[in-house]
Amino acid sequence: MGHATGSRPHRAICLYNQAMHVHAHGHDHSDGHSHAHPEMGSAVLAGAVTATALLVAAELLGGYLGHSISLVSDALHNLSDIPTMLISWLALRWAARPADAERTYGYRRAGILAAFTNAILLLLVSLGLFWEAIERFRHPVAVHESWMIGVSLLALTINGGITLALVRSRRDLNLRSLLLHNFGDAISNLGILAGAVAIRMTGAQWLDPAIGLIIAALVFWSTNGLLREAGNILLEGLPKGVRLESVARSILSVQGVQEVHDIHIWTIGTDLHAISCHVRIPDMHMDQSEKILCSIRERLAADFQITHTTVQFERAGLPHDAGYYMPQPARTSR
Repeated sequence: MGHATGSRPHRAICLYNQAMHVHAHGHDHSDGHSHAHPEMGSAVLAGAVTATALLVAAELLGGYLGHSISLVSDALHNLSDIPTMLISWLALRWAARPADAERTYGYRRAGILAAFTNAILLLLVSLGLFWEAIERFRHPVAVHESWMIGVSLLALTINGGITLALVRSRRDLNLRSLLLHNFGDAISNLGILAGAVAIRMTGAQWLDPAIGLIIAALVFWSTNGLLREAGNILLEGLPKGVRLESVARSILSVQGVQEVHDIHIWTIGTDLHAISCHVRIPDMHMDQSEKILCSIRERLAADFQITHTTVQFERAGLPHDAGYYMPQPARTSR
């Protein structure tokens, strides 16, 4: 019987009797997802880079004249945004490119790679901020809170505006990394403003490096989650919130399915999940197997938002003496 070519090479060894199987690959390429429009995202990022560059200059000047480590820390933090925005802009353009003979999935993971790179850069920035704040504790310097108040208000306006502009693109992991980053910046600006008011009222100079430490911790905490999520996608781990056993049980609930094994689930790009698996069914006419295939695809799309499916039908299933690659076959009593 003829073999249809699958969308993705199987990494596992197919453990079955080759004389007793049939391939049926079903692909549902309708993404059904909300992706950031490249032109809209590019315009937002261009404006964000310009505003952030002006903000960095203002914070560096304010930090120097006001002797504020928290302003300098926030300036360096915002300075790190500029290369990350440029990387995200490039990724946004690449992700919109169509698939070709070398990259059959297109460039959907360009944004994921950008988010991963950005996260690593931000982790390094947060460590530098920790060091600077600790040094200020060891060698305190009197700050001019008036500079802190004025510059933090300007920074809050800019970062808040960028955050609002990116809200519509929050489904894209690449742009969501910038959204979370600028939201964190806005919160840190509020912290600097509150700290400046407290210093003016109490004279407690230690609040300035303390705010610097809090900003560094915020950067580290927010970046760690992003790094884990982007790394999981690059390593082709299970999509967030998806359990392998639940997917297997859902496939087994389709009438006619007797066994499912050799399941692979991964993320191609933001919100585009894919699956390949082997499914054992009774001997039947091809039009009947097509109905089962359609039911499996509909079930996976509805329950797990998995819209790119490759299903290999088999009549024999795995031999009893075969070593299971992953996971142990889930069977139904039907």
